Amino acid sequence: MTLLPKDSGAKVEWRKFDSGASVVRALASGDVQIGNIGSSPLAVAASQNVPIEVFLLASQLGNSEALVVKKAIKTPQDLIGKRIAVPFISTTHYSLLASLKHWGIKPDQVQILNLQPPAIIAAWQRGDIDAAYVWAPAVNELEKDGNVLTDSAQVGKWGSPTLDVWVVRKDFAEKHPDVVTAFARSAIAAQKGYIDNPEQWLKQPDNLSKLSRLSGVPETDVPGLVKGNTYLTAKQQVEQLSGPVNKSYRRYSALPERAGQSTCGSSRL
Repeated sequence: MTLLPKDSGAKVEWRKFDSGASVVRALASGDVQIGNIGSSPLAVAASQNVPIEVFLLASQLGNSEALVVKKAIKTPQDLIGKRIAVPFISTTHYSLLASLKHWGIKPDQVQILNLQPPAIIAAWQRGDIDAAYVWAPAVNELEKDGNVLTDSAQVGKWGSPTLDVWVVRKDFAEKHPDVVTAFARSAIAAQKGYIDNPEQWLKQPDNLSKLSRLSGVPETDVPGLVKGNTYLTAKQQVEQLSGPVNKSYRRYSALPERAGQSTCGSSRL
C-alpha cells in the first residue's frame, strides 16, 4: 500500500487487531475508517447496522486458515467430547461449524471455546485445548506439534467458502472518495504483481519483509501464507462485488444464532 499516500495525499496509520470482531468495533466507534475483515464478522456488522460497506475483496481464504488438532486425534469423530478453540464470529468460527456439519457432528457434541489467537497459542501449549481453528501466525505455531484435520480451502469445496474483504465507513467514503479509490487501486496493483508471476513476486525480499511486519508471520512462512489464499483480478473484483458477495451475507448471517449452541470460554472477542 505504499502508493496510497502519494496517490491521495492521505496520512495512513496502520493498526493490527486480533480478530475481525475487534476491527468491526473500531469501525463502529469511528476509531478507524477502513478495515480488513472476514465474511463472518462482515455479516454480523450488517445485521447490527454498522455503517460500513465493502469496496474491495482481499482474498478467498484457503489453507492459510486451518483446524489443527493434537496428534492423538486421527479422524473427525475423535473430536467428539474434545475442547476446540476458535475466535467467535470469525471466518474460522464459520468454517469450524461448517466442518462439524459436514462430518455429522453436532456443536453440542464438542466443547467450543471462544479464544483469540494469542490465547489459543497459550492454551495449546498448556494442554488446555485439543484443537483450534485459526489463522496465521497462530496456525503456524500449532502446526509445529499438531496435525491439520482440514482447512478453509477444503471447507470451501464442501460448499462453505470464506472471504476477506476491505470495508470502509460510509461517511468516510462519502467525504473522501478519492482516498478510497486510491486505496483500492493500490491494493489491486499490489495483488496484480503476485497474480501475474507468483514465484517471482515471492522471491522479492522487500515483499516478504512487508508482509511479515503486517501479519506477524516470520518471513520464512510468508510464501505459504500467501499461497494459501486466492486473489482476484480487477475484472473478477467487479464481477464478485456486483452480486456473489451480497449473496454470501445470507450464508454467514446465520452464524451468530448457531454460535449460541457452543460453550463460551473466558476470553474477549
